[in-house]
Amino acid sequence: MSEEKSANLPWVEKYRPSRLEDLISHEDIVKTIRKFIAEGRLPHLLLYGPPGTGKTSTILACAKELYSPSEMQSMVLELNASDDRGINTVRGPIMSFASTRTIFSKGFKLIILDEADAMTNDAQNALRRIIEKYTENVRFCLICNYMSKIIPALQSRCTRFRFGPLKPDQILPRLNHVIDAERVNVTESGRKALLALSGGDMRRVLNILQATSMAFPEATEETVYTCVGHPLPSDMAAVANWLLNDDFASSMKKVRDLQILKGLALADILSELHAFMHKVELPPKVRIYLLEKLAELEVRLAAGTNEKLQLSSLVATFQTVRNAVAEDAAAAT
Repeated sequence: MSEEKSANLPWVEKYRPSRLEDLISHEDIVKTIRKFIAEGRLPHLLLYGPPGTGKTSTILACAKELYSPSEMQSMVLELNASDDRGINTVRGPIMSFASTRTIFSKGFKLIILDEADAMTNDAQNALRRIIEKYTENVRFCLICNYMSKIIPALQSRCTRFRFGPLKPDQILPRLNHVIDAERVNVTESGRKALLALSGGDMRRVLNILQATSMAFPEATEETVYTCVGHPLPSDMAAVANWLLNDDFASSMKKVRDLQILKGLALADILSELHAFMHKVELPPKVRIYLLEKLAELEVRLAAGTNEKLQLSSLVATFQTVRNAVAEDAAAAT
């Protein structure tokens, strides 16, 4: 790829691994697939797991190992959620690609169906027969986030591999490689913030890093959190302090002012507050009550209720928690 073309690419595509040895995790899966390829016994594959964990990169690296660049066009068909993959597509382009053989190329073709959990049940049922009928000529690779949305008949015809979320120590070397290659100024707190926000998703890390590098001269904890509109850990410590120590009106005003100043959604505050409250020492009964109330609040927010009303409910919950903690302490003495 030319310098000019690669400069315009998003970093997730620019640094996508092109060989199996470049993949940063799931060594056992890569080792198994490599053995299948070496022995020429690649089965139909079903790769599932959360986004950004290397499912598509793995199968594209396999395709590059199986076929030369000139063969890729005629031997690999890749369809994702943006393509029409209803029953007509399964019976049309997919069936015609699977049923035809290439004159000069040996071996089997490869059909990659990315985000297969978005396919209708009718399309999946039609695919089942094609997988059985043309196994000699073609191998299918289904990629999805939720395996429960793939019909059991397709699951039983494929060898399944689960791609779990990546660990911070797996993400960090690749992250450092991109930082060095792109010459981004990143502080140690910025790196920790990127890993904390990743949720085991490599794609998310690179997208946040690229956005932060374009918006700010340096990627620090504050700039990273600001770029994604996420509450800062210091802000969450302040919110927890207000809710646990100030009176109702004061804590309500302070949290509301912080929301307006930083442009924070109550749903984001709630999810961060949930994680933060696990670090605070509370009596077991009080903790259970608090976590249940936070869960109820999240459900109500997801249903589209008024944020101001739910904020007052959040503050009221913490007032009840404070009273319960005081009663518990009084009973203990």
